[in-house]
Amino acid sequence: MGALAALFAMPPLSAAEADATVYDQVSFSATAQAEVANDRLRAELYAQQEGDNASRLAAEVNRAIDWAVQEARRVDGVEVRTLDYRTHPLYRKQTLSGWRVRQAIELKSGDATVLSDLVGRLQQRLAVASVGYELSAAGRKAAESALIDEAVAAFRERAARVTRQFGRTDHRLVKVDIHGGGQSPRPMLRAAMSSAEASVAPPTLELGSQTVQITVSGTIELQVP
Repeated sequence: MGALAALFAMPPLSAAEADATVYDQVSFSATAQAEVANDRLRAELYAQQEGDNASRLAAEVNRAIDWAVQEARRVDGVEVRTLDYRTHPLYRKQTLSGWRVRQAIELKSGDATVLSDLVGRLQQRLAVASVGYELSAAGRKAAESALIDEAVAAFRERAARVTRQFGRTDHRLVKVDIHGGGQSPRPMLRAAMSSAEASVAPPTLELGSQTVQITVSGTIELQVP
């Protein structure tokens, strides 16, 4: 999952300040986090053929991928793109015995039901490599923006508490960084399915959620007592 990074610009120090002795600096951080609903599902499906005629295998894979792309384009709310096309030689006892041709497509949608139904249909000719959940860039940005105020307030409160605990009356901010992060859910993997198994019900997909967090870390300098 795109992390937010920002640095608060501090006013330049004068020559006298730059040469002054540094003292009583304390570094710490504060974090604000929230569970945010994923707003997109991602599925990867592929067509693969093996045999001794690379041209024929490529044609079969191309037909399957073209069919799948056209099927996906007919569905509103689904993004589709083709992924890498690969041809690998196969060896038996160090002798070339054939070829494996494979190409995949990626599907993305914010509607779990729509994507589930489409994946079920495409399994007529394609196999499922993986299904995963993600938070869009816009969704992450909105979540992080909402957490910045909370994280900054927590940092300032901690700075005031540290100042009091050291018996000082004031402090100055030396440096502060703000960055985002969190934990994304692991993708749900599915084994490849043959065409004989394509009549199974579509997979049940739930968007789920993930943890988004903002961490404010910095250094303060305590006022001389």
